Amino acid sequence: MLKKKIEYGIDFLEQHLAIFKCPKCHQSFKEIKNNSAICQNNHHFDLSKKGTLHFPNHHMTSDYDKEMLTSRRKIIQKGLYQPIEDQILILLSELSPDSYVVDMGCGEGSFVNRLKSQEKNPLAYLGFDLSKEGVQLASDFSKDGFFFIGDVTNMPFEDNSIDILLNIFSPSHYEEMNRVLKPGGMMIKVIPEAMYLKEMRELFYHDNPEKQSYSNENVYEKFKKDVSLVKEERLTYAFPVSKEDYEDVLMMSPIHWGSTEKAKIYAKEHPFEELTIDVKILIGKKS
Repeated sequence: MLKKKIEYGIDFLEQHLAIFKCPKCHQSFKEIKNNSAICQNNHHFDLSKKGTLHFPNHHMTSDYDKEMLTSRRKIIQKGLYQPIEDQILILLSELSPDSYVVDMGCGEGSFVNRLKSQEKNPLAYLGFDLSKEGVQLASDFSKDGFFFIGDVTNMPFEDNSIDILLNIFSPSHYEEMNRVLKPGGMMIKVIPEAMYLKEMRELFYHDNPEKQSYSNENVYEKFKKDVSLVKEERLTYAFPVSKEDYEDVLMMSPIHWGSTEKAKIYAKEHPFEELTIDVKILIGKKS
């Protein structure tokens, strides 16, 4: 008989409760009871039917809606980021079994799903995002990892408890990241470079040339300032775009948010056959 999503969530929490810390009072958790995680000060966090938790004290909002996240999943699952995954998998292969890997800003969960299906060690995966719809979609992969709504500035983990933090196209909070990482633990941050999704920028902003250019120099410099950088690598490649995938490709990124309705129509009417992926992979280590 197939297990329900909530059963996967309960099983994960019961096995790994020691790494969690209450985001309200910062005390450890003592038990899972009646589908709730309960901390030492009796703060309760109820598991949803999808086996996810909502950790933040406040309501979280996100502009990433279900339509956008679903389109993103379709294209990621077709291998959009496979070369990036390959580089991350090399690093994961060096971990000891049962190490903890956390995807910060996991969206709809595809990176957890794809990495879990390709790596050879029995690693424990967790993913969180501020998007409720993203986490609900991620629960489709509840066999692969545990997902929750969470805040990068107040992660519900004990100090020195996590081996790898994945930060892929997502916001960072380096003080908090450093707190939860084990000594020697790694931050793997992926940031867009100048040519990332350039075909989409050229279409959605064909009438606004200033928005066609892109720079992540400030993000890069902040990482180097706040983190002990041990390695960086730039990856640039072309991803083939079929006619059947074209509209999902247009919808999968926030790039279209700032474009006019006229520009969105223009983009649909001028399909491209390749999409440029241009990223920098930054690897930092906690001393």
